[in-house]
Amino acid sequence: NIFADIGTSKNCYRSNKNLSSNDHNCLWQCKCSWRFSESRCFYISHPLMMYLNKTRLGHVVVKAPSLSPLCVSPMEVVYFTATFPYLVILILLIRGVTLEGAKDGIEFYIGTQSNLTKLTEAQVWKDAATQTFYSLSIGWGGLMTLASYNNFHNNVFKDSFVVTLTNAGTSVLAGFAIFSILGHMAHVYKMPVGEVVKEGFGLAFIAYPGALSKLPISPLWSILFFFMLLTVGLDSQFAGIEVLTTCLLDAFPKTFKTKRALLTITTGSILYLLGLPCVTRAGIYWVTLIDQFVASWVLLFLVLLEIIGVSYIYGGNRFIKDIEMMLGNKSSMFWLWWRACWFFISPCIILVILGWSMATFVPPTYEKVEYPDWGLALGWCMVTFVLIWIPVIAVYQLIKVKGNPWKRLKSLCSPSEDWHPYLDLHRGQRYSQERCHRKKNHKNLLEVDINVVSSSWL
Repeated sequence: NIFADIGTSKNCYRSNKNLSSNDHNCLWQCKCSWRFSESRCFYISHPLMMYLNKTRLGHVVVKAPSLSPLCVSPMEVVYFTATFPYLVILILLIRGVTLEGAKDGIEFYIGTQSNLTKLTEAQVWKDAATQTFYSLSIGWGGLMTLASYNNFHNNVFKDSFVVTLTNAGTSVLAGFAIFSILGHMAHVYKMPVGEVVKEGFGLAFIAYPGALSKLPISPLWSILFFFMLLTVGLDSQFAGIEVLTTCLLDAFPKTFKTKRALLTITTGSILYLLGLPCVTRAGIYWVTLIDQFVASWVLLFLVLLEIIGVSYIYGGNRFIKDIEMMLGNKSSMFWLWWRACWFFISPCIILVILGWSMATFVPPTYEKVEYPDWGLALGWCMVTFVLIWIPVIAVYQLIKVKGNPWKRLKSLCSPSEDWHPYLDLHRGQRYSQERCHRKKNHKNLLEVDINVVSSSWL
């Protein structure tokens, strides 16, 4: 059972040197993926790996005060955590391209040695889509939460282009910094770059740190690299916790408005406890399972449902009019590209990736260790548990609405009377109080007429 006790799996054997059989702190010497030498690693027998647990606890201690308004402003923290990684990437890139073998690494990354046949695999496209959604905070609330703090007339198109291009450019730039140093590592070991490069977590936590250890002044590069990973992780956590706290504050303003600091600390503590299984000896298997199911399939389904909801249910034309309230009127040619993306291109691409990935689905593995059937079933249960609330809430709302099935469905697919910009000065003619009041009275009148006709017929 790889989840319960990885130390007793068939790939591990006990190191009996100078250790009694009952020693609680015995070492398990394993031929497995978490190797810090060429082929072996050591696991502490205690089920909770304390150094990883302390790291997670430190992460909570750092980020909770940073998000609390009682301390430093979160925006001031983000100014540093968002810009520091660029400085480190630039330093590592300059150092990397000056090393022997850097050219081989860059050619493997984007050049003559690149394996273009990978583009024919559905897994590659699924990973690319989910990575894009995750890094841009699409599908899990980060984008909408942070955008809700913008000025009403903020140029969302400019922000969209700047953020998207910066995100893509950062990935490309980081790729040059990483593969130039991996090329040097391959040169040192006199082996192909493809044998040095690892996929997934192994690239950031095994292959690249191993390459940095071969450089002169290796502690300096290692400290810069892992501190960069820390700041990147903090940025991701800032957005994730901000989504939860903002949703709770908006839903229960009277309860949490004066308790934001306590709410932030409580949220961080709960997330810390939920993450404890990931720092056990089998933690990497839990992380891989969550990553392969929740962080990929769920995101694809959520983004597809968001596009359908905005474009086809709320209405693309209504959405365009809302944007023009903020930015001013645009020509029909301006909206041609956006209509094509919202109504056709984006939904079709996601549907193709989803269908292709399902048709070619291969159960996830970690370092050739296959998951048991119950492990795969647990992964699909996690996906179902996240997505099932969408149809459940839809059915619940459908039951609450009065009228025949068609009127109920039509009512749920239309904006409510409370749907409008928060401030009166931003509502304009479309969402003015007088118009909303007339609309509500007209709806009540129709309901009265229907009741009168029904009573007379009876």
